[in-house]
Amino acid sequence: MHRYRSHTCGQLTAADAGTTARLSGWVHRVRDHGGLLFIDLRDHYGITQVVADPDSPAFAVAETVRGEWVIRVDGEVKPRTPETINTNLATGAVEVFAREIEVLSTAKELPLPVFGEPEYPEDTRLKYRFLDLRRETLHKNIVTRTKIIRSMRNRMEGIGFTEYSTPILTASSPEGARDFLVPSRIHPGKFFALPQAPQQYKQLLMVAGFDRYFQIAPCFRDEDPRADRLPGEFYQLDLEMSFVTQDDVFATMEPVMRGIFEEFGAGRPVTQSFPRIPYDESLRKYGTDKPDLRNPIEMQAVTEHFAGSGFKVFAGMIAADPKVEIWAVPAKTGGSRAFCDRMNGWAQSEGQPGLGYIFWREGEEGGAGPLAKNIGPERTEAIRVQMGLGVGDACFFVAGRPDKFVRFAGDARTRVGRELGLIDENRFALAWIVDFPFYEWDEEEKAVAFCHNPFSMPQGGREALDGQDPLTIKAFQYDMVCNGFEIASGSIRNHSPETMVRAFEIAGLSKAVVEEKFGGMYRAFQYGAPPHGGMAAGVDRVVMLLVGATNLREITLFPMNQRAEDLLMGAPATATTRQLRELHIKLNLPS
Repeated sequence: MHRYRSHTCGQLTAADAGTTARLSGWVHRVRDHGGLLFIDLRDHYGITQVVADPDSPAFAVAETVRGEWVIRVDGEVKPRTPETINTNLATGAVEVFAREIEVLSTAKELPLPVFGEPEYPEDTRLKYRFLDLRRETLHKNIVTRTKIIRSMRNRMEGIGFTEYSTPILTASSPEGARDFLVPSRIHPGKFFALPQAPQQYKQLLMVAGFDRYFQIAPCFRDEDPRADRLPGEFYQLDLEMSFVTQDDVFATMEPVMRGIFEEFGAGRPVTQSFPRIPYDESLRKYGTDKPDLRNPIEMQAVTEHFAGSGFKVFAGMIAADPKVEIWAVPAKTGGSRAFCDRMNGWAQSEGQPGLGYIFWREGEEGGAGPLAKNIGPERTEAIRVQMGLGVGDACFFVAGRPDKFVRFAGDARTRVGRELGLIDENRFALAWIVDFPFYEWDEEEKAVAFCHNPFSMPQGGREALDGQDPLTIKAFQYDMVCNGFEIASGSIRNHSPETMVRAFEIAGLSKAVVEEKFGGMYRAFQYGAPPHGGMAAGVDRVVMLLVGATNLREITLFPMNQRAEDLLMGAPATATTRQLRELHIKLNLPS
């Protein structure tokens, strides 16, 4: 028999009854039932119940073991009595009567519990991550993550893509997020950068003729952490294709992503044909470019119903500024003053002056509330008809320039949907957001800047760049969204060197800067570049959605904390004087 085990702790079934087994694992729990000791023995594969009675030679050792000790057990596999079968365990039909127990390793008092998984301070969980990873839910999430990644690889290879690895040490780029820099010892004063994404390399692969590339790519960005993005590093399903249009990318990747959600979504419905929603429409209907389409609420502009009305606040804003609009957030079943007041209070807690509302109730002509009284029954009725509302419903209003209030309007839509239980939590609603603006106005720099990916092809090509107001140009840029999260982003690329230079010139970067910072791609495009495009799907966010986690730390092996520190390994750490000297670096630390 093997030194440590003949079976795993998730392997024994009723068919093994009457045989001898050897198991090794961690003591998950010990229970004393009137002289009989029950030990739940756990390993990566599952849990097996071990029984030690006073007549067993293993009993004396069994009395000493404690939680998270590592032990080896030899014993006879016996069927459980019908009333003691545990249907929640794969091994729940049997138990092992111990004849011999060997302690392989003891455990000190635990700094955090493994059994039961109660809430525990995050810093403790991250410092002792090796213990945290023993917890059933987190352990299961990590296993699911590896299966999802394997499925992504299999699906991509199944449709003709080949995985290629791109460099980790590369050059810094002037666009995008902040780089992680790596000093060069051989070239004093110069630095490598860790890649924010394999963007340039994958485009160069298309120029090199590889046609269909993919990679489960590590990406590095020195960004502030948030719940849906970890500090430091993240992983994406990165891909690129030659000789394709935007429609080709959609047709290729929709089945892949839909298949992932169907395979790992535990039977929850998945959108079959992803709608394509223009960016501007998404903002106006949902208040965001990553809408949660499980929420049925769609906003509409109702400016005309308040123009010249008796509600002087809105009417005055409309008269004073032609760019002012009034947006309505419908709230079916929200027609009570208590709910409306609660929403108004929430708006004030968000730093807003309030949230105007109208609600409709039985036996009352027109709507109720201060706004209804000010604008009168005719205008109130017009709003009700436009928004498709009735008795028992309400409507909330935000006013101003849309670019100033759009985010708040989207938050109000989400809040109403959650508070009224309108969101169908039990499905995956996927969509494409298309027609992103190519440029945006940078208020801080008082200049035109790229809105998203600077390597995207502008709709209309070079002609649009030469003859159109830059802020009206759309890009062949697209995002895939699911349940309120952006899970993928991509574009058809700008493969013309002249068009590339012109696009950067409009954003204030000269041809010389393009040649310096993007010299590899600029040169490559002059030697026959195919039209190409692709996207990158966030592995971490997809896994988070599929396992039902609310924080990326629940699906990542060794994440950093909110201060971008690895508490387990003690990183970042100070460098030695010798290391700094070899790198020709002197520190200029803040006081």
